[in-house]
Amino acid sequence: MDTTVLKGVPLFKDLDAEDLESLGELMSDTSLKRGDALFREGDEGDRLYVLTEGKVKLSHSSDDGRENLIAVLGPGEIIGELSLFDLGARSSTVTAIAPTKMLSLSHKDMMVFLTAHPELSQSMLRELARRLRHTNEQMADLVFSDVPGRVAKALLDLANRFGERTPEGIYVPHDLTQEELAHLVGASRETVNKSLADFVSRNWIRLEGRAVLLIEVGRLQRRAH
Repeated sequence: MDTTVLKGVPLFKDLDAEDLESLGELMSDTSLKRGDALFREGDEGDRLYVLTEGKVKLSHSSDDGRENLIAVLGPGEIIGELSLFDLGARSSTVTAIAPTKMLSLSHKDMMVFLTAHPELSQSMLRELARRLRHTNEQMADLVFSDVPGRVAKALLDLANRFGERTPEGIYVPHDLTQEELAHLVGASRETVNKSLADFVSRNWIRLEGRAVLLIEVGRLQRRAH
């Protein structure tokens, strides 16, 4: 297989071409349409996934059915890494928010590969630590930041990962509905819409369907803090 995609994944950046080729031979392709679920919260997990195209959302449902959007992931990021250490039930639901392609690797094959490449375990732990830090930051934001600040921070984070610089600003095709964006920042849709409308009126952003153009990045950065 073409190992170019794997070489761009931070988790595998320290592997040489031969090792990447060996790893690629253990993987299989998976494709999803927008709205397709890769797996659901509570499902048994025994595979790791590497996104190569598109985007997915990770969500958790409360007892009363409300959705909490945990994260949006894109190309080069991994899903289901906890299954490498714990074959228990999935802790979140993963749903495509755009046409998505990914590579999958079974728990059994990954364990064999890790035994032969112990340095990869350190990369895996760094990735888990990064995810934990991000979760801690989200929790702190919910406690200490107001909704407009959280919206500004979410837009900047999405821009950092999916944005494309244009003469007018940073174009961010985030593929989220306003309801999903509200879930991402932990607020009601009405409150988030009010914050977005305020940013539009100040000419900081321009809304374009499931995308946004960030015009005044500096002002958004100050509002996020």
